[in-house]
Amino acid sequence: MDMLVVGAGEMGRWVARTADRPVAVTDVDPAVADATAAALEDVRAVPADTTETFDIVCLAVPISVVEEAVERYAGTAERAMCDVSGVMEGPVAAMRAALPERERVSLHPLFAAGNAPGNVAVVADAPGPATDALRADLRAAGNHCFETTVGEHDRAMETVQAGAHTAVLAYALAAADVREEFATPVSEALDDLVTTVTDGTPRVYREIQETFEGADRVADAARRVADAEGAAFDDLYREAGE
Repeated sequence: MDMLVVGAGEMGRWVARTADRPVAVTDVDPAVADATAAALEDVRAVPADTTETFDIVCLAVPISVVEEAVERYAGTAERAMCDVSGVMEGPVAAMRAALPERERVSLHPLFAAGNAPGNVAVVADAPGPATDALRADLRAAGNHCFETTVGEHDRAMETVQAGAHTAVLAYALAAADVREEFATPVSEALDDLVTTVTDGTPRVYREIQETFEGADRVADAARRVADAEGAAFDDLYREAGE
């Protein structure tokens, strides 16, 4: 059972090396696909306009183009299509419309590829043997796959991605340059989070912020904390710990 991975960036490379099956990769930049194929065993590069068909097509493309990619590559998926874009509502609806008779699964690895294995959220819109086999590959590599719904996933991303990233970036932008000796356990932990977040690609984080709400709630909460005095602060402190 072979697979085409569309998008040979970080997550596309992760899918290609994690899937225990023949894999082809493609990318809008042929050099990126060639480099990925050269770096991974038993992986080959194909043109972005390939007319080949594959048992499974996995879309590892940015959020902003995933629905377009569904339409473009639906004809190359003989049995199944999945995506690892990180949003569920749009891709699931697009795959349902474009591939009504084939297997469809949306996957969200909740980690950077360099931190694998980890948790993988799964919306199994139309599961079957092909997508079950792919999920088995992910589990065999040490990942924890758990099922969710489109609504639950996208609401959760407002907190664990958009909100969390906003809080970390705001701390980084507000922090003064102080001597290392002044660091506290809390500030050290926050500095480590800043390093983790800012070690990525701006476009990836921008698309998350543009896709999911959550940033405004963090900003509103920060203002509540900044304005609170006396018992009002105590109440917020206790509320935060609940």
